[in-house]
This record gives sequence, structure tokens and C-alpha cells, in this order.
Amino acid sequence: MTSPQARKGSTFERDVVTFLQANGHRYAERAYGAGRPQDVGDIDGLVGWTIECKNHKAMDLAGWVDEAERERVNGRQSFAAVIAKRRHRSVGCAYVVMSLDTFARLTAEDDE
Repeated sequence: MTSPQARKGSTFERDVVTFLQANGHRYAERAYGAGRPQDVGDIDGLVGWTIECKNHKAMDLAGWVDEAERERVNGRQSFAAVIAKRRHRSVGCAYVVMSLDTFARLTAEDDE
């Protein structure tokens, strides 16, 4: 039997997938094999992205972003972000957290 924390995390991951699919990301799905040495994130199907989902009472943004970045390297993706659940709010109100480096690469204007 899984722990209550694991169930809470799995439920949030499923909710994120459902939200993404309903909002233009029809190939979004849960990635399986979390926790393995070559973990590649929690959500698959967003080309170029590693997504790490977190549903914790206390936030550890630095640790979570570092984890997402390691998993981005494992999965050979361009960008990494953390989707963090907001307590007592719907999944659409979750926070998306990334490093400034990721944000700058994502939003850079091509001067060519």
C-alpha cells in the first residue's frame, strides 16, 4: 500500500496532466519511473520540457528547481520547471517555478 504522501503526489500529477490536456497539451501524460537514478521528471509529452510536480505543505523552491534541473539533464531537454500546488486552490492556480536562466532562454528574442 502506498503512503498518503505518495497518493497525494500522484493525485496532483494526474490533476496537472488533466489540466494540461484540457488546455492545449493533448500529449501530456504522467512519466513513470520517478525516483530512479536517471529520473526525467513527472510529466511527459511537453516537447523540450522537464516538469517536476510538487504537492507539499512546506515549499523548498531551491531544492525543487535543482531536482528539476538534474532531471532535465537526464532527459536531455531544453527547459525545466516545477509545478507547485497551492494549498486550498485548484490545480489551475498552481505555481510554475523555474530559474531565471531558464526564463531568459525561454523568452529571449532572436535578433537574426
